[in-house]
Amino acid sequence: MHAPRLLIDTDPGVDDALAILMAHHSAEVVGLTIAAGNVGLGHTVANALKLVELIGAETPVYPGCATPLVRPAADAAYVHGEDGFGDAGLTPSSRRAADEHAVMAILRLSREFPGQLTLVALGPLTNLALALRIDPELPSRFARLVIMGGAVNGRGNTHRVPAEFNIGFDPEAAHVVFSNWPKFDLVDWEATVRHGLDYAEFAQWLQVDSPRARFYAAISRRTCDWAQAQGRARLYSADALAMAVALDPDIISQARECHVGIELDGSLTRGATVVDWEGRLQQPANARIILGVDQARFEARIRAALAAA
Repeated sequence: MHAPRLLIDTDPGVDDALAILMAHHSAEVVGLTIAAGNVGLGHTVANALKLVELIGAETPVYPGCATPLVRPAADAAYVHGEDGFGDAGLTPSSRRAADEHAVMAILRLSREFPGQLTLVALGPLTNLALALRIDPELPSRFARLVIMGGAVNGRGNTHRVPAEFNIGFDPEAAHVVFSNWPKFDLVDWEATVRHGLDYAEFAQWLQVDSPRARFYAAISRRTCDWAQAQGRARLYSADALAMAVALDPDIISQARECHVGIELDGSLTRGATVVDWEGRLQQPANARIILGVDQARFEARIRAALAAA
């Protein structure tokens, strides 16, 4: 199977880092467009630069939006560490970010590689929403869009019970994307929970003598400790799951096509992904909701990415 060509929109964080390692192991990555989300933009850009340096790739890093479109939002530093990489004390990269803004890079790269790119959205959708507002024809130039976001049955992971972090951080941006992108794959938080990783097995994978495994062990230690302290039965890596779906569509074992909208106004439900499971709204399906994947193949992709020299 021909390796896919990816553009990754991301807010690195710990699970974004694993997804980006997976991408560089199995695909051509034409760029990383960066938003604020897990932590502030200064940290997410620095983390992206550190990743491409570790990998030894020439992947350009394009800084994007530092805030949500409309309302301010809290980050997830309590999970990822103040720097987004587990406060592991890493030496900053000597790499420099590109001068071009992420939104403009998305537009340009879509024209340079028309019909060839899979766009993988691992963070809040701020950059992508602005790109769509500038050029509504943008979806026609991408082969595929994979979004990590949402909680399709309302079992989210934020203080607003039904909302998942990426969508909840910038619901207006998600609304723009979900309303204007004709068809995309949605890998939600509930699928992430169904496809958790065994803590002990994951710790074993990180014992591999490779720079990537050592790096990931350092940045993920805090997150693993936090997750276990929360009583989570397994380690959840949402962005890694979305990346596995982007890299290998055949990994999908169960999916459902539905119309999905974004709640913007509810005091308890702002940021919720509302799924029309029964087709009552008579709106065309915009999302292929990924309900299940081949767990063994998912885990094999993670192991391969961590062990790569």
